Amino acid sequence: MELLWLLLFMGLIGALIGGFTNHIAIKMLFRPYEAKYIGGRRLPFTPGLIPKRRDELARQLGKTVVEHLLTPETFKKRFFNDAMRERLAGWAERQLAAHVFKSPRTFREWFQLAGQTEVDTKAEQRIDSFINQQFLQLAAFIEGKTVRELMPDLLKAEVEQRVDDAAPYVIDRGIEFFASADGRAAIRSLIDEFLATRGRFGLMLQSLFGESESLVDRVQQEMIKFLTAPNTEVILGALIRKEWEKFLDKRADALFGQADLMPAVDSVKTLVKKKAAISARLDLTVAQAWPKGLEWTMHNLIPTALDSLFVQGEAKLEEMIQKINMEEMVREQVDSFPLNRIEDLVLGISRREFKMITVLGAVLGGVIGLVQGLLVQLMNMI
Repeated sequence: MELLWLLLFMGLIGALIGGFTNHIAIKMLFRPYEAKYIGGRRLPFTPGLIPKRRDELARQLGKTVVEHLLTPETFKKRFFNDAMRERLAGWAERQLAAHVFKSPRTFREWFQLAGQTEVDTKAEQRIDSFINQQFLQLAAFIEGKTVRELMPDLLKAEVEQRVDDAAPYVIDRGIEFFASADGRAAIRSLIDEFLATRGRFGLMLQSLFGESESLVDRVQQEMIKFLTAPNTEVILGALIRKEWEKFLDKRADALFGQADLMPAVDSVKTLVKKKAAISARLDLTVAQAWPKGLEWTMHNLIPTALDSLFVQGEAKLEEMIQKINMEEMVREQVDSFPLNRIEDLVLGISRREFKMITVLGAVLGGVIGLVQGLLVQLMNMI
């Protein structure tokens, strides 16, 4: 019976020592918060482990967060993915639909909201100013230059081809005209007019050549004969080519110098402003002016904008993280965090585990006490 009580006593003492030791060890992770001194000497194991290594803990925690938790790759996977792209596209579509394409505001009201008034008048003034500026620039550009210098090579080659084809075309049309009834009537009219204006000389010619019809026949035959002669095409082609070369060598500003071009410029202004219809367009809503605007924007503009946003975001992400200096931020936050809050946080998360450690210490202490009691009893028996 004495052996049983001895073993129970030794087990109880061992359990108390083991459980209390583990409990003290857990408490010493945090307590005391500050170093304790007796007679100017710091007591051992003060402050607790975590308060003593707080700076190192904060530094290591910041390094761990930056290198393993909140890395650029983590942010890229979290923010620059297909799901985020779809959410942003959906958000953009909702915002554009609600505030732009389905808005009852007209363009005039949008401009007024931005502090711009009399937009139609200002726009028409800009049109007038632009056309005047373009006209002055054109006049300055052609000043002193010949038509040959200003005409594009492709256009000049095409016109010269037409010039080469002009003589045969004119001769063919001339033969066709003079051989027709209209051509014969024109010849008769010219002959009658000529004879009527020559008085006696005309009467003499008429008596010499006979009736006007016979004279018309002769003139008609001679005209067709002249046009069908081989040299006629050569002479006419050379004449047309000569006049074309003269035209090319003329100064362009001289061609327009004698003409007042301002009415033409004013006509261009009026036509452009009429086609633009700025005042009427300003009284339309976005949906009225652009019925398929939202569809076009979502199909063409938003994907391009999101691609650019994602590319720029990924390119600037690492630089931004470095500028934020997240490691230092975490370290400062841990340093400024009250120790009692850290203790409550850790114990709140691991309270059950710490209790099990205490119980395990008591169990091990009790077992060791029982074994120790048995060993003592065996030694006494020997």
